[in-house]
Amino acid sequence: MAIQPKVTAEEFETFIELPENSDRLFELIDGEIVEKMPSNPYASYIAQVISFFIQQFLREHGIEGYVTGEAGGFVVNGNHFAPDVAYISIDHDKELAHKGYHPIPPELAVEVETNTTNETERRLRQKVLHYRDAGVVLWVVYPETKEIEVYTPNQPTQRLTVEDVLDGGEVLPGFSVPVRDIFSR
Repeated sequence: MAIQPKVTAEEFETFIELPENSDRLFELIDGEIVEKMPSNPYASYIAQVISFFIQQFLREHGIEGYVTGEAGGFVVNGNHFAPDVAYISIDHDKELAHKGYHPIPPELAVEVETNTTNETERRLRQKVLHYRDAGVVLWVVYPETKEIEVYTPNQPTQRLTVEDVLDGGEVLPGFSVPVRDIFSR
């Protein structure tokens, strides 16, 4: 594997604006440009199920906020991430960016992990640290094992199974969904 020089956020922004990259999704992880490749339809479905539950909760409780999919990237601790699902309240930021990566990190990010390799696991661990440092709650979802890791800043990591209930903690107080319901199909 060739070693590529680290790039700055400005170089990354220039890179993603190139015409040949207009239909591609990239992340910047510790100075490394990583193309985010589609994983599989089931992983996408799981991300949409989680997005649905969050949207439903917001609507039922009259909470204003934004729920984005993987095309909605965020700057997190100087990195550029494209979580599979993200939530940011209207109190945290009134309007989302209409171009590029949103300059403020989400309050909640969801990464759906499939086909894990040593390299993808290394990148995930880097992202976990940056999300935590930025104060972002992170749910890492593993469809194959039907488990969810919950990373909350300044708290121990939780590993949930289909016997547990996923809750919104301080980011989405009152939100809860049985993990089993996320993987119901």
